[in-house]
Amino acid sequence: MRDMSHFAEREFHFTEQDFRSVRTLIYEHAGINLSDAKKDMVYSRLARRLRANGLATFRDYLALLNGDNPSEWEAFVNSLTTNLTAFYREPHHFSILAQHIQKVAHRKPIEIWCCASSTGEEPYTIAMTMVEAFGSYTPPVHILATDLDTNVLEKAERGVYPLERVAKLPRETLKRFFLKGSGKNEGNVLVRKELRDMVTFRQLNLLDDKWPVRGPFEAIFCRNVMIYFDKPTQYQILKKFIPAMRSDALLFAGHSESFQHASDLFTTQGRTVYAIAEKSRHLSGHAR
Repeated sequence: MRDMSHFAEREFHFTEQDFRSVRTLIYEHAGINLSDAKKDMVYSRLARRLRANGLATFRDYLALLNGDNPSEWEAFVNSLTTNLTAFYREPHHFSILAQHIQKVAHRKPIEIWCCASSTGEEPYTIAMTMVEAFGSYTPPVHILATDLDTNVLEKAERGVYPLERVAKLPRETLKRFFLKGSGKNEGNVLVRKELRDMVTFRQLNLLDDKWPVRGPFEAIFCRNVMIYFDKPTQYQILKKFIPAMRSDALLFAGHSESFQHASDLFTTQGRTVYAIAEKSRHLSGHAR
């Protein structure tokens, strides 16, 4: 029998014009390019905001956004950003990172930027990789971890995760880098303080004209972010990365991302790792 749940009457009327308005707002504010296939996702996530604000229609909610309401803008963006992440996701990147950092270890401190940190698994994996690379819980490394979504940044900064989030990690890794909770914290683990001290979490919109970042960075992780942007937006962000990077720094992308359209800026090193193209190294300003 055909599943008719998709056709069930919705709690709120949601027109094609409402969807286009939402799509325009999130693109202008965050560069996120929502396809038509995301219409149901947009409805389900924003319907929660209508309920939270006691509103009856999407038209009322859009009017609320267009007023002076920064807290609701934050909730709007948080609702429409996707935060899929895991410890040691795409693990080959971390061995490549370790090899690269060992080559430039004479530069201190080492600066690394994770620009879509989500709930913290990625920057903490970078921190664990650096502990192993330097053989010390206090390596000369600082990791800047940024995200557009303030909710996930709060979770990341706490460094507390349910046991299922670390279940696939080797036992030795768990013992070395996490503290097991007891009592009211039973069922959770806490990232070791030394790792948390290595990471600074900060809210940042990659579409902003100026980024509050210093660098120069030896590596930038921008994984599974560009898939939400169109090609012109991707190009502008990639171009803005270069002045913040060492001329021989590495850029790590997601497994489904390709920057062939920006080959004048970055050249592939294979396995979704990129280096600044020779013709753009003058933009870096941070020599070897």
